Amino acid sequence: MSVSEFLDFLLENRRYSGYIAHIQKIPGNKAVFSPVPDVLPAGVKDWLSKEGMRLYSHQVEAIEAIAGGEDVILCTPTASGKTLSFLLPFLSIRQQVRDATALAIYPAKALTRDQYKTMQELEKATGMRISPAIYDGDTPQHDRPLIREQAGLILTNPYELHQILPWHRQWSSFFSRLRYIILDEAHQYRGVFGSSISSLIRRLLRICEHYGSNPQFFLSSATLANPAVFACHLTGRETTIIDTSGAPTGDRFFILYNPYQEMVQPRSVYSESAEILSILVDAGLQSLCFTGSRRMTEMVSVWAKNSLSRKSPDKINCIAAYRAGYLPKERQELEQNLKSGNMLGLVSTNALELGINIGSLDAVVMTGYPGTMMSVWQQAGRAGRSVSDALAILIAMQNPLDQFFMRHPEEFFSRPHEYAIIDTKNPYILSGQLLCAASELPVRPESDIRWFGKKISEHLEALVGNGLVARTPRGYVYTGLKRAGELVSLSQISEVWTVEVKNRVIETVDIRQACREAHPGAVLIHQGERYLVSSWDFDRRRIFADREDPGYYTRVNHQTGIEIRERLISRDIRSGTLCLGRVSVSEQYTGYRRLIDEKTISTEPLSLKPITFETKSVWIEFSQEGMGALSVDRDVDGSLHGAEHALIAMMPYHVLCDRWDLGGLSSGYSAQARGRSVIFIYDGYEGGIGLAERAYHIYEELCQSAEKMVRECRCKDGCPACIYSPKCGNDNQPLDKKGCIALLQHISS
Repeated sequence: MSVSEFLDFLLENRRYSGYIAHIQKIPGNKAVFSPVPDVLPAGVKDWLSKEGMRLYSHQVEAIEAIAGGEDVILCTPTASGKTLSFLLPFLSIRQQVRDATALAIYPAKALTRDQYKTMQELEKATGMRISPAIYDGDTPQHDRPLIREQAGLILTNPYELHQILPWHRQWSSFFSRLRYIILDEAHQYRGVFGSSISSLIRRLLRICEHYGSNPQFFLSSATLANPAVFACHLTGRETTIIDTSGAPTGDRFFILYNPYQEMVQPRSVYSESAEILSILVDAGLQSLCFTGSRRMTEMVSVWAKNSLSRKSPDKINCIAAYRAGYLPKERQELEQNLKSGNMLGLVSTNALELGINIGSLDAVVMTGYPGTMMSVWQQAGRAGRSVSDALAILIAMQNPLDQFFMRHPEEFFSRPHEYAIIDTKNPYILSGQLLCAASELPVRPESDIRWFGKKISEHLEALVGNGLVARTPRGYVYTGLKRAGELVSLSQISEVWTVEVKNRVIETVDIRQACREAHPGAVLIHQGERYLVSSWDFDRRRIFADREDPGYYTRVNHQTGIEIRERLISRDIRSGTLCLGRVSVSEQYTGYRRLIDEKTISTEPLSLKPITFETKSVWIEFSQEGMGALSVDRDVDGSLHGAEHALIAMMPYHVLCDRWDLGGLSSGYSAQARGRSVIFIYDGYEGGIGLAERAYHIYEELCQSAEKMVRECRCKDGCPACIYSPKCGNDNQPLDKKGCIALLQHISS
């Protein structure tokens, strides 16, 4: 079948047509070409001419900007030729400076290997030596010295760079010749990870300066709402923005598919994804299905095969799962089978959202809204990677944001791209990165303030007090016993715990994850298998579990307390006073429930130490007028609680984040808020990651979208599609839907 024929099949078949909430046709675009720039080497021009290749307008714009000495951020869609955009400028640099080096940093190993092949092919085709080499955790020790000395372009990832920098003296030749740094898929660097990477980049530039180099940056990214600010926070540099693509696209058909559509028999989002994938494969359309977890990747793959076995048993081997944890050989075989067309259906985690070249696909199925519009278009862009028609299907989950989009397709398709937030001032991240910097070169506050900010001396003195750093005539130096890189994580702020089964580590978690998901008595799911947690070793931060499926699952209960440390800014709004400030959050995990099919079969106590951390929060202190929006028959605590859940649920609509990145607390009376009713929304990470600040500035807009989402849900008293929260520590009690709507309406009107 063609894509249009498949659409007709869905619409004509009552089994599927009743779940279709909307179909949008997105017209394709013609290519916009530009003349080959004079700055490119003759070998490149000859290759382009011989192959009959023309450069798109954005590629030429990028090449000329780098040639002009600018730093660049390129924000164009998937399959728009970004790789050539950042590789060709390096060939020009190598023509001018024969021994110039480049560093390409990728967020995923699979992407690194895919790009390495592209670089080798480009080197062979143009006859220009760039000597690419991969340097990561899989690189054999005996190959490393030669790579450091001879490679022209090194491909690595942030975790390996974190380990490389303390050994910079072994890299002195490479760093002294470093002219060009590529940050591919740069939009992945946001939140805690992005804040850590921004400091890692500053450590790298500090070392480059030590060896006399000043490299240019090329950032390749999905489309963002704030590319200039994002790039500046990530690199510390002003960048030239290129965000108009000249690449052609075919027509794309986008289906919003709702298994929870009213008047139709509800179906599981995962079983429905498997069913849709099976009929796509049966129709001969090469398809990719995204799921949110490794476990569901495996399950959807199995269910799709089972469904296909009833239709076309000869095709069941045309479907497979693809996720992290597979051996490199397995992953490479799957990628190759997809490229060659032998594999018609692949179920994947977001690993394939990145720019791995798997050839052209006909369709993409998204199991639930992936959290950001940026991810939506990244995933949808994997289909139709040429001028052919393509199909994207978003299968909604029963959560507030998914259901909001099902009711408002116009909001979905007109939604602007989100803001990517990097907080360069998080004190916990800065302190850890300063520790690493002091292990690399002595830190001198007067000269290093430009890398690590105005509070550099304050952080250094705190590290001196902890015995990790010492003052010397040359500057502050690291004095710890372990390697600094071992003490500082790029992706987590708090301490790391290990989950162990028979002395084998199967997973690492932070302390809050441990309390939520791996507490004593918890049923932990890892790679599709169930494990029963038996005990904790608090001193060594070890969690012991046994492979066992007890037939139930668990959900923790917790209570949250907040102490306001400092009001940073505030403003009066119609319903009261809106504040932004530093708070201390205390989370007490009091017990857990055993459940079967969402029914509690028993409740068990827990005796864990409270988790306390400082972060940033936005909160509203309601005035009498604000609380007057509630009629006398409404439950005050339930109304505030429902509004808290709705605000957290809609935050990902406005900012690049996940609802799990946030926490909340509401109360009808708060001594902390001068005896007023209050709703707190706080960053779920020590020191904050910039989400509360963003919420402060768009609070009325956030309340407006939250009110609209709750009001339009057709349930009577609340449900998972509006004010129920899967992370509520109070078992979603109490909740008052009508009161929630009244409060949010008053704030936003």
